[in-house]
Amino acid sequence: MKRIGLLGGSFDPIHVAHVTLAQSALAHLQLDEVQLVPAANPWQRAPLAATAQDRLAMINAAITGLPGLAVNTSEIQRGGATYTVDTILALPQDARYTWILGADQLANFCTWRDWETIVRHVDLAVATRPGSTLQAAPELAQALLEAGRSLRELPFTPMPVSASEIRQRLAQGQNTEGLLPEGVARHIAEHGLYRPA
Repeated sequence: MKRIGLLGGSFDPIHVAHVTLAQSALAHLQLDEVQLVPAANPWQRAPLAATAQDRLAMINAAITGLPGLAVNTSEIQRGGATYTVDTILALPQDARYTWILGADQLANFCTWRDWETIVRHVDLAVATRPGSTLQAAPELAQALLEAGRSLRELPFTPMPVSASEIRQRLAQGQNTEGLLPEGVARHIAEHGLYRPA
């Protein structure tokens, strides 16, 4: 059975830490593929700055030539408010899936819509800082155990980059060198994204 990792996010814009995390998950978790899943309208976030079309173009630019990385457009195709549970339930059943998330997301995982359903359908892998301890809420640990699902640690050294910082730098005309994959930086420049109105 194919093993697929799923890395969700707004990717507004996708940056080097996203790509590095996806590649790290591919290798460390011994996955066949990692699919980046851009949100249509994330329920826990402010409105997105770039259109779905631009975010997809940037993701494709970022992963071109990187074996094992792909884009999953299901949330954008579905449109509307984006909930992980809906994405999980729509997945083909011919693979074993792992949802990749950060330690900050793990801390509030039990606030996600129908989180119990999510853990019945996917394993979880959490990007952790070197030397840190993976700690799941007791109710999450119990739900994973009952579902026969795992919570795996994905060692990942944090990178000093965030999409909000990149958007702010671009809006102020500041340098973003080294923060964006080359194709993403090119798309942003060619389409005038994240510039003041």
